[in-house]
Amino acid sequence: MIWEPELLDDQSHLVAADPSGMLPAVASAAAQVRTGRRLAAEAGVGVVATEGRPRAIVTLGMGVSGVSGEILRAICGNGAPIPITTASGHRLPGWIGANDLVFAVSASGATEETLGLAWEAARRGCRLVGVGRPGSPLQSLCTQRGAPFVPVEAAQGHARAALWALTVPLIVAASSLGLADVPEPVYEATATLLEDLAHRCRPSSDTFINPGKTLALELAESVPMVWGSSSLPIVAAHRLVHQLYENAKYPAIFGELPEAAHNQVAAFDGPFAERDIFADTQGRQLRLFVLRDTDEDERETRTRGTTVRLAESRDVRVSELMAEGRHPLERLATLIGLADFASVYLALGYGIDPTPVSAVRELKARIAR
Repeated sequence: MIWEPELLDDQSHLVAADPSGMLPAVASAAAQVRTGRRLAAEAGVGVVATEGRPRAIVTLGMGVSGVSGEILRAICGNGAPIPITTASGHRLPGWIGANDLVFAVSASGATEETLGLAWEAARRGCRLVGVGRPGSPLQSLCTQRGAPFVPVEAAQGHARAALWALTVPLIVAASSLGLADVPEPVYEATATLLEDLAHRCRPSSDTFINPGKTLALELAESVPMVWGSSSLPIVAAHRLVHQLYENAKYPAIFGELPEAAHNQVAAFDGPFAERDIFADTQGRQLRLFVLRDTDEDERETRTRGTTVRLAESRDVRVSELMAEGRHPLERLATLIGLADFASVYLALGYGIDPTPVSAVRELKARIAR
């Protein structure tokens, strides 16, 4: 596959190469925030507050559903008075019990691992909230347990673009418990910022003024190391790496500061960081992408700045992506929104349909045999 940057400004190509409409799906983020808030209220997720604050909150989910739990933990922040964590795989941690609140999240409502963990949580007497496809096995479980269920309609192949529809109900529930400070106006402010980002990243916007296309250009033909510099950007960096794999079928390396400063920086002195000034063409080289927040403490600023300068002194190219907005939800949403658009444009620049994930589908089919 050949990287052809001129394709990003070819409107006919952008339509033809994206037959399932991943770009429009990504652009629906603002609507998802608004709809997710409404559906959460209609489903009565605030009822979780009537039984008092749980000992812990655990989000069950794989892939995009797991990212929902990461977002929830980041929005509640390190100051949350109870543990807020995620669980995936086939075994529920032994410490989870009747005093805990479990969010079971599955866009399909039928994810094997999530359903298995949700049933185990129910058997242990955990309080339960479900988010997923209406009419699904997950909804049946919630109905049997008398638990709230938020119906989310995610188009086939677009589950990973339904992030905010899956996430907002969790934030609403956590807010009812006093664990997240997200006033009503924040949801609309977040949606407005996402609408503005979608306008700037629209297919008809030329590459030189389109932040999504610009980021795709920087990612292309590189070996990307994607780092978050603090709690919110760490989640966004993880999301960007996920989206690069699934949308663009492109490998990337996830890292978080300060941990990455203790190991991954060693790659700045390795073979992928070298540039041969005499070569006619350069091979794929290391490039550092640092996602950052407007709200950093002094130590985070010092670590990030020093790391960037170290990379540049080794001739490693660096791109820094800054969050926008005031509230943590706004800032995280803008970083994730940009990441989502860039991953789709990277796919389209390589002539790849961003929607199918045939290797994932084949692996699941083989495991199910």
